[in-house]
Amino acid sequence: MAKKQKIKPAEIIQQTEEPKVAGMPEVQIPKPPFTIYDFKVQAIIISLLALIFYFNSFFNEFAHDDGIVIIKNEYVQEGFAGIPKILSRDAYDSYYRQLNTINQLSGGRYRPLSIVTFAMEQQFLGATSADHIDSVLKQNISYGVRGDQEHKLVSDMHVRHILNVLWYIASLIVLLYFLRYIIFKNYPLMAFIAAIIFTIHPIHTEVVANVKSRDEIMSLLFMCLTFIFAFKYEENKKDIKMLIASLGCYFLAFLSKEYAITMVALLPLSLYLFRNYSIKKSLIAVIPFLGVIAVYLAIRFQIVSPMGENSETEVLNNPYVFASYAEKLATEISTSLNYLKLLLFPHPLSADYSYNSIPYKDFSNLSVWLSIIVYGGLFAAMIALFKKRNVLCFAIAFYFLHLALVCNIFFDIGATMGERLIYHSSVGFAIAIAYFLIKGAEKIKPAVAGQRALLAFMAIIIVLSGFKTITRNAEWKNDSTLFAADINVVPNSVLVNANVAASYITIADLQSDMKVKNDYLYKAIGLLNHALIIHPKFVAAFLNRGIAWYKLDSIDKAKPNFDSVKALYPTYPTLPGMYKLIGDFYMKKGWNSYGKYGKYPEAVAEFKKGIAIDSANAELWYNMGGALFSNKQLADAIAAWQIALKLKPDYERAQQGMQAAMTALKDPNVPESAKVRHENF
Repeated sequence: MAKKQKIKPAEIIQQTEEPKVAGMPEVQIPKPPFTIYDFKVQAIIISLLALIFYFNSFFNEFAHDDGIVIIKNEYVQEGFAGIPKILSRDAYDSYYRQLNTINQLSGGRYRPLSIVTFAMEQQFLGATSADHIDSVLKQNISYGVRGDQEHKLVSDMHVRHILNVLWYIASLIVLLYFLRYIIFKNYPLMAFIAAIIFTIHPIHTEVVANVKSRDEIMSLLFMCLTFIFAFKYEENKKDIKMLIASLGCYFLAFLSKEYAITMVALLPLSLYLFRNYSIKKSLIAVIPFLGVIAVYLAIRFQIVSPMGENSETEVLNNPYVFASYAEKLATEISTSLNYLKLLLFPHPLSADYSYNSIPYKDFSNLSVWLSIIVYGGLFAAMIALFKKRNVLCFAIAFYFLHLALVCNIFFDIGATMGERLIYHSSVGFAIAIAYFLIKGAEKIKPAVAGQRALLAFMAIIIVLSGFKTITRNAEWKNDSTLFAADINVVPNSVLVNANVAASYITIADLQSDMKVKNDYLYKAIGLLNHALIIHPKFVAAFLNRGIAWYKLDSIDKAKPNFDSVKALYPTYPTLPGMYKLIGDFYMKKGWNSYGKYGKYPEAVAEFKKGIAIDSANAELWYNMGGALFSNKQLADAIAAWQIALKLKPDYERAQQGMQAAMTALKDPNVPESAKVRHENF
């Protein structure tokens, strides 16, 4: 008996035809209508898994960056009318304008396509009219109790979450086709396993449950379509429509997110590995795509503005601002390994890894060298596998090229790391894991035992991943639930501490029991104190701590916090409102504690405190005039009301007070002391 020839993995991948048996007629053997190898069956299973895993996200509200990209983005709120502005501005332009600043992130962000979909949705959900946009932008969303507009925004987000899952499912189906058609052309089971691993991986919860991250989904979707149409064109050069479709999808991939640049290397690599092209022919095939890159970069450079002054010295925009070059590089190398660890074991998860959740490291740290060894070994394996045209070469390259864009070693991205940032790289991970699982199962004899082992392993992984994904989706319900969970994972994150504190302040407003209310406020202050120890110049922490002290009626502690905001960020948009709160506090205290009891000099003293803080408060000046009038200081009252009218010309009550004071001045019985100005206003 002739020895059976062993087929190498690379050969299995490259096989393009089914073997023919000599002497047998070439007849079409009907295939069963539904088998696990059928694309439609696999697509249905993948879709059902995604739907089951992410169904509970339908009931989520908005969290993390949903607020600045969707809820408070006036271009999105305008519906169709806002689309031209979205296409012609930085992704965070609306947010920056509301903060009275400009681009704060290195390189800017031009990725308008997902934001355009948000505006389109808003049009059908009910675009916000122009005269109401400001109120939408300025509102603070509270948890549990909402007004009509706030209820609508939450209701809209339920719809957006459903659509996000549908986008995810669409991208999974395209990914499955990409894997079957290009990567595992004659190995549909391996393609299916890879697609399942990608679908169920819990690290993708941030991308799916955080609607803002639709840009990641759309980017991968259009990149896969670019591959598919490009390969179809290579199969039939006469079908120019396939080339046009590929170039069009490539441009849409760029408009989704900058990751599309990796296809300059991945497309020729895939042609070399999976279609046996020479290196030269592979590189020639990518030439038309260079034109798309040129067009995108020309648009991007015209739209994205340079970073604002002092942006690079803000640790929340540049997490390595306090690190030496050696510490920066060592920390970046070490942090890169965190991505691989989370792909292998996705627990615990966090929405934020900002300063100082990942402490600086130096080259004496073991994790730095472990990362160098692991990634060095993978890189060496990729080079060796390239010569063998092995599928694992593509898997490693797909992982590495996308990791290179987000690891900070080559490009500063304004953050240490983020789970959404490994979304594209996880495709390479899924390909490699599927490859090893199938090959491992093939080693088990008899074959049925290997199949059962593979089935059991996949069942366990699906159940565990489902549990983690579904519970994590629930944590993504809103900022309050999200950051309350994440503070246990990254207790030293400045942003997480500040966000939990902000939610406590909001929750405090909903409490009727004063003790419970004050407990929440003191907890918030404690978290903000911790945040300010980590980052002593954190503006938002000063602002929220001032608000918490204000709500505790500790004005003497609130004002210094607002003063710190003013010193660090003089144009902070809500700062005038904060000072007005203090002015209003003294106004209420002046009347409630003194004025209504006839203690007018004491009331005037309180009003003066308020005016010293908020001199543009017409109400304060009006009440000052009233107290002075009641204290028979007519000239002083008139002077106060004149300022009130200067600030608010149509202030009817101030006009009436002025008339009463002028009439009283003409009364011969009024003492001369009342007619003399005693205060220099």
